[in-house]
Amino acid sequence: MSEVPAVEVKDLVKDFRGSFRGRKVRAVRKVSLQIAPGEVYGLIGPNGSGKSTTMKALLGLLAPTSGACAIFGRNSLKVDSRRDVGFLPENPYFYKHLTAAETVRFFGKLCGMRGRKLRERVSELLKLVGLEEARDRRLKGFSKGMLQRIGLAQALVQEPRLLVLDEPTAGVDPAGSREIRDLILELKKRGITVFLCSHLLEQVQEVCDRVGIINQGVMVKEGVLEELISLENRTELVLENAGPDLRDQIRLLVEVTDGARMVSEGKARTTLERLFLEETRDRPANQKNLQDDE
Repeated sequence: MSEVPAVEVKDLVKDFRGSFRGRKVRAVRKVSLQIAPGEVYGLIGPNGSGKSTTMKALLGLLAPTSGACAIFGRNSLKVDSRRDVGFLPENPYFYKHLTAAETVRFFGKLCGMRGRKLRERVSELLKLVGLEEARDRRLKGFSKGMLQRIGLAQALVQEPRLLVLDEPTAGVDPAGSREIRDLILELKKRGITVFLCSHLLEQVQEVCDRVGIINQGVMVKEGVLEELISLENRTELVLENAGPDLRDQIRLLVEVTDGARMVSEGKARTTLERLFLEETRDRPANQKNLQDDE
């Protein structure tokens, strides 16, 4: 029997009522994706592309117009589907008068945790996100990066199997962004499934196993990251101790040149940023009306 996907979005459609004569606007158009347990999946797209709407539908914050979303096989509109989910929104709100430890403890209590188990979990999470020394500092003095790390701690407090991150490094400096990236990689090692939306394509390329590119509410590209950024009909040769004269007829020259060695051979790679721009270039910025699909 095959393993139940951590996330399954099937033919998701979401309409919103527009301001012009009450005409409906289709924000998401039959989007489908699957995320395997333990996988890091990145959903990227321009502003207004439908990625946040897709994420909210998965979390049960929006009801689909049609289609369905499931978390570990349970319909995401059912409350019990969220027991295994931790969520960090793009702009999380915290009580700034609380300390780091008090904040994590507060969210732990909301999840029904008490006593020794909660105290140990608070200490464990503050260590994980690198805020042990700041455990007794009030959040009003925290930087944006520190607040995002506290957000990750609260999202992990109930030991979720799925972590959903909406722009986890928004407004964070490069050093803080790198720390959050390393945290995501650590969570992957622990077997936690991660679904993230991000506009930082380099970061997505560093941490994700699979990627979906959404534009105008349509999934325009989706699959294994390494396959998506492979360029067809091009071969990349990595040479060791090769001189500048090895340019033409490279394979033959490698065979007859002393000291030259072919280290590896494979498809040349593009960057995720270039792929993203190619897939979204020259497309109209405005959303089509619902009637365009009819």
